[in-house]
Amino acid sequence: MNNNEAIGELLTRTVSEVIDRKHLEAALGSGKKLRVKLGIDPTGSKLHIGHAVVLRILRRFQNLGHTAVLIIGDTTALIGDPSGKNETRPPLTPEEIKKNFATYETQALKILDQSKLEIRWQSEWFKNFNLTDVIREASKISAGWITSHETFRARIKEGQPLALHELLYPLVQAYDSVAVKADIELGAMDQKFNLLTGRELMKAHGLEPQDIVLSNYLIGTDGQKMGKTLNNFIAVQEEPNQMFGKVMSVKDDLIIPYFEFATEVPMSEIKQLEKEAKSSPRETKLRLASEIVSLYHGAKAAQAASKEWEKVFSNKEKPSEIEEISVAAQNIVDVIVEAFLAASKSEAKRLIEQKGVKIDDEVATEDSKVKSGSLVQVGKRKFIRIK
Repeated sequence: MNNNEAIGELLTRTVSEVIDRKHLEAALGSGKKLRVKLGIDPTGSKLHIGHAVVLRILRRFQNLGHTAVLIIGDTTALIGDPSGKNETRPPLTPEEIKKNFATYETQALKILDQSKLEIRWQSEWFKNFNLTDVIREASKISAGWITSHETFRARIKEGQPLALHELLYPLVQAYDSVAVKADIELGAMDQKFNLLTGRELMKAHGLEPQDIVLSNYLIGTDGQKMGKTLNNFIAVQEEPNQMFGKVMSVKDDLIIPYFEFATEVPMSEIKQLEKEAKSSPRETKLRLASEIVSLYHGAKAAQAASKEWEKVFSNKEKPSEIEEISVAAQNIVDVIVEAFLAASKSEAKRLIEQKGVKIDDEVATEDSKVKSGSLVQVGKRKFIRIK
């Protein structure tokens, strides 16, 4: 792939919108080394491959020689991003922020090139801010602009609470671009307003406004938006066999989008894979699972996970390794909830009703008991051994 092709793919693959495209294309073609900013609020400890979509865009900028600037939002996390929320989010404590970020860096470096990466904490510049500084920055953005935010307008219209500190969130995120002198900022589609506010504040500071690259979302394994609450995500740190199995559970119509969003297979090859996905989805999905596991765990782990999947799902054999779990309960309903194989008792009962739970290869009922050494199977790919 030559430089022009790489730029073309960079600005189209998994990208929903670019502002200002002509300006950015000229900057990328100029040979100048650009500073590409991405802000992350450490609101949880796990990244999933949906989060990784924008990190992969950032890595493509690095591959072209540009510097990635990863901003850790230890100030914005104290506010809570209001975008798309219909209620005020509880702020995180500094201790929670540090704990969450402890695993973020390791996960992000599975994707990013550390040699072309700056990691910056917002507190570097905000720790010295006083009330005068806040007022000065607030004076550079109009109240009309801030209240034009779609989320704010919707909450005001619907009579939902809107705390004054939430109005500061776009301004605080925007100042990061001023502090690090960003040439480009990346974000998901729900971040568009915050990134545009960065452009406005940079203009007010006499800086050239940053260009913006907005990414599309990766759909979850069940066809809904990927998220932890729906348990339809694939974590970046997922164990190889589990990761492989989750990819194989992806709906057939998502095979090609997953190739585009979650792998580094060239788009030219993905177009060829579209035909294969229609005629032999299982084989194409096996390739997809191998590509994704290879990215995070290496080719050997992917090959081993593929063999294990064939053993369990094609040959109907038991997994080579089965996790042993100590549980206090004996009743199967309580056991599978305690072992996190079901989110609630009602879900556990539904799985049992559908004959999706077995104890030592026998279909379980709600009255079934487990004992030490029992093999519990939930669905096709969840096995535990009771200690």
